[in-house]
Amino acid sequence: MASVSPERRAAELRALLHQASYDYYVLDRPTLSDAEYDRLFRELQTLEREHPELRTADSPTMRVGAEPATALAKHTHVVPMISLGNAFDEEELTDWEERIARLVGDDARRAGYVAELKIDGAAVSLTYQDGVLTVGATRGNGVVGEDVTTNLRTLRDVPLRLRGDDVPSLLEIRGEVYMPFKAFEKLNEERVREGEPVYANPRNTAAGALRQLDPSITARRPLHFFGYTVAVPAGTRLPFETQWRLLETLERWGIPVAPHRRCCASLAEVHDWAREVEQTVRGALDFAIDGGVIKVDSLRLQDELGVVGGREPRWAIARKFAPDIAETVLRDIQVNVGRTGSLNPFAVLEPVEIGGTTVQLATLHNFDLIKAKDLRIGDVVQVKRAGDVIPQIIGPVPEKRDRRNPPVPYKPPTRCPSCRTPVERDEEEAATYCPNVACPDRQLEAIVHFASRGAMDIRGLSYARIEQFIAESLVHDVADLYDPELTVERLTALERFAEKSAENLLEAIEASKKQPLSRLLFGLGIRHVGQTAAQLLARHFGTMEGVAAATADDILAIRGIGEGIALAVVAFFHDASGRDLVRKLAERGVNMTEPRSVSAGAALKGMTFVVTGTLPTLSRAQATELIESQGGRVTSGVSKATSYVVVGADAGSKLEKAQALGIKLLDEDGLQALVAGEGS
Repeated sequence: MASVSPERRAAELRALLHQASYDYYVLDRPTLSDAEYDRLFRELQTLEREHPELRTADSPTMRVGAEPATALAKHTHVVPMISLGNAFDEEELTDWEERIARLVGDDARRAGYVAELKIDGAAVSLTYQDGVLTVGATRGNGVVGEDVTTNLRTLRDVPLRLRGDDVPSLLEIRGEVYMPFKAFEKLNEERVREGEPVYANPRNTAAGALRQLDPSITARRPLHFFGYTVAVPAGTRLPFETQWRLLETLERWGIPVAPHRRCCASLAEVHDWAREVEQTVRGALDFAIDGGVIKVDSLRLQDELGVVGGREPRWAIARKFAPDIAETVLRDIQVNVGRTGSLNPFAVLEPVEIGGTTVQLATLHNFDLIKAKDLRIGDVVQVKRAGDVIPQIIGPVPEKRDRRNPPVPYKPPTRCPSCRTPVERDEEEAATYCPNVACPDRQLEAIVHFASRGAMDIRGLSYARIEQFIAESLVHDVADLYDPELTVERLTALERFAEKSAENLLEAIEASKKQPLSRLLFGLGIRHVGQTAAQLLARHFGTMEGVAAATADDILAIRGIGEGIALAVVAFFHDASGRDLVRKLAERGVNMTEPRSVSAGAALKGMTFVVTGTLPTLSRAQATELIESQGGRVTSGVSKATSYVVVGADAGSKLEKAQALGIKLLDEDGLQALVAGEGS
């Protein structure tokens, strides 16, 4: 076989690497492993080093290796980068629509709007000539920015050559450079370890990284890019006529575009989108946004509406959200004890309003994170609201510490705050534990978990009720819930306990005895044993007796079970308290077996499902059990391999992805019909 020429191999490598970047950053569908990408990249580097004439302006090797600059040159944008006006609520957004209507009548309403996330990053422009990146620049004053081409080339999701044959010969692509939250936190933790001051926030860190004179420093920063519009010289024809098609074309050309955008037929749909993003989506994002951008969809109307005073487009407006990052004082670091004995630190904050909610508590995850971020009681800290879950501390603001009397570093507890037992450290998990199974706080959390919907599903047994039972010495562990002496008479003697409520609760406790072994194993709170592991154990061994007698090697033979789970299960049943608890449960009539495996003729055999949203009568766990009992498989993510997506109220991005992929949708009734053999 004839050897491939260096020219041809270099071209092949460039094509492979460009395609891999497009698959990873635009399609979110990696086709090459990191190791394979690096191998091909190094091969191309070697070829270009041996044959310098083969290096092209769009070669992936141009992302690294540029010499430091002595200063940043100026760059004049093809078209000025203008700013947006702001609307802070629905009324102001309605006023904006009425201003447009006075100029173009109802044409804008008929054309509809495009709603996009407003990324809180550093604005840049990318100039492409004949599809090849030639200049990358900061926004600057909107007319003239700074040339940071070598720095922008280090961003793997900025394409060095655009894809497609309809790219104008000269265009600027505008967008935002941002730093993901997780990457920002990791960067700050590294700086703490190195004795360097932490960065204030992701936006300023991204902007500063872009303006480095040495591109190798920028390359070490975890920066990413989203594009949102184009600018071209007057008279240039574009291959799209709407903003929505513009965004689709950017993706086709290889430019990453921010998720959660929506084409809205009316302003009412825009309002719905804004509420959804502010209340639900924003907290789940790994990058900062400070609102949305609403644009008239028709590019013809955009041109007709023009710009106000040369600075603000009439056809677009920023729908601003309440800030989701704020500064406040860390008043205290307190610790609670989880059901497995884990000590979980949390922050007590000076109350601060973030995104319309007053925040007083924030998660701290573990003591290693407190040390890595150098968090100290009395610090001014930055707090990020993360949707409906407890907020997170991004980090301290060291420059606001009192230099004459700085806060002292935090020291983790050496004894359990609940029972004063000396704590133990699990180095592999970076976690600290109370080993006392009789610890009062452990018992409380263990019973709460046992009664939860995903475990034994005891309706009506709330956190407050469990606290009340423990305070009255009615229960000490989960087996006491099934004590025959727990009667209506004993419950109604308690404060705020009506007879009907007592009857309902006892019925729910009695019904929970019939739950399968998998639910019971999960409810026992064995370390590392989540719902999936509990199901694997129950289906493999069939009985509690079989699980209890299993060796670590027996358990490791189950596909999907790792060493940590195997050792934890063996340790639980080797411990006298664990064996006694299971014995008490069995004596009180709790089921200790798992139903037989599904029959070969089951209705859903070979089908894959995703469940999203809130179903009318079935919990997520119950829907999963129903599907799996009929031979179906439930996964967490939607893909082309998904057979059906079961959709309930308030379904989110999984529904959108299913619709985009053309996956069949079912409501709860449709699922039941499919199980009964009535659907197709």
